[in-house]
Amino acid sequence: MERSTLTDQPRLVVISNRVAVPKARGAAGAQGGLAGALHAALSDRKGLWFGWSGQESESGRTGHIDTQTNDGVTTATIDLSQRDIDEYYNGYANSTLWPLFHYRLDLAQYERETGKGYERVNERFADQVAPLIEPDDAVWVHDYHLIPLGERLRSRGLKNRIGFFLHIPWPPTRLFVSLPYHERLVRTLLYYDVVGFQTQEWLESFLHYCEHELGAEVDGAKGTVSFEGRTTIARAYPIGIDWDHFSQLGSAGEARQAQQRILNSSSRRTAMIGVDRLDYSKGIPERIDGIGRFFDKHPERVQDLVFIQIAPPSREDVDSYQAIRAELEQKCGRINGARSEVDMVPIRYVNRGYSHEELFGFFRAAKIGLVTPLRDGMNLVAKEYIAAQDPEDPGVLILSRFAGAAAQMPDAVLVNPHSPDDIAHAIQTALDMTLEERKARYQKLIATVRDDNVQEWTANFLRDLSEA
Repeated sequence: MERSTLTDQPRLVVISNRVAVPKARGAAGAQGGLAGALHAALSDRKGLWFGWSGQESESGRTGHIDTQTNDGVTTATIDLSQRDIDEYYNGYANSTLWPLFHYRLDLAQYERETGKGYERVNERFADQVAPLIEPDDAVWVHDYHLIPLGERLRSRGLKNRIGFFLHIPWPPTRLFVSLPYHERLVRTLLYYDVVGFQTQEWLESFLHYCEHELGAEVDGAKGTVSFEGRTTIARAYPIGIDWDHFSQLGSAGEARQAQQRILNSSSRRTAMIGVDRLDYSKGIPERIDGIGRFFDKHPERVQDLVFIQIAPPSREDVDSYQAIRAELEQKCGRINGARSEVDMVPIRYVNRGYSHEELFGFFRAAKIGLVTPLRDGMNLVAKEYIAAQDPEDPGVLILSRFAGAAAQMPDAVLVNPHSPDDIAHAIQTALDMTLEERKARYQKLIATVRDDNVQEWTANFLRDLSEA
């Protein structure tokens, strides 16, 4: 896609579950490259960012909007009641939609009350944000928490251009139809002018549903879905990282110190790293099984390799997330108990988060990046790992073929994350790879990371929205 600019455009209103507000740090607000890109687009357009504060409301204050303006960007946040958090966020969004959209029917919970809570909070979002939207504003709604919001805004008379982007996979039709009221959910999506997906695969799954289950008129060549008098643009917009920002982190003292920590503590062993939210979609237990299989096949190489798994906790109120933490601790303990020496452990498991500067240093020091989600919308960690590498001595990226990033990064060592043998073989391949091959793979991967960045993603989506 050709480059486009964001200047001299209508005001932008971004609506998402969480908002990057100045007071928010860590788990309290949206962070990272996406937050930076959206903030830049909002700043260019003197925009508004609306969403949940991440806080539980005091009694009777769910209707209060907290606003603040920094660098030309106004953030507007609301609190949610404990009931809303339980039903909308922990319930329908993360116990129904999230597992279903990641192909985990066995974990999806279908509860009438959580579905009602999801609808209720989307109504509340519409009630609260609609008066803040001016007639010429472009509106951009984000992610699975707010799928019905476009229809709710239309029902309140908004005629603005409204776009939606899904950050997670869209499941195949045969899985999606297991969702009660699936047709109603998709109908709400078709009230948006533009609907964006991470990959062509997720887009095609959506189009297949629209054509074969909904009976909509689908034009795959034009990327349009026509239904009941409305036409929606549906396209793939692969998201990238903030290349300019992330690539500069290596000069920070914090990054250099983090790199040296890994190098000093690993001694003569090759450091291999995984960085993931503690989530069952990330395939961390399966990853540990693969590492265990590698050590079983190559016990002589226990002294050559140390694996560092950083897994900050997330959604700890959801039962399935509590279960995966216990499972992961058990698996790591079993391997370390069998393979450790008094001065060496093969797996370091860290259940906390680190700054982007520190992660850059960790990635730089690690000669293997192990990114093996069972299913991911994109996976920006894979791109950050490549961005942090030394061009003269780059590491090897081992990447799940089921991550959205695999379509853009075929020169990684692609693996089936469900197969311990496949992971074990990939680790051996990475350890034995020549410098010449590592450089050749890196050059192709870094070109994608550099060119398909988050700013291009933002500009391309907003250009299509402006033309819709």
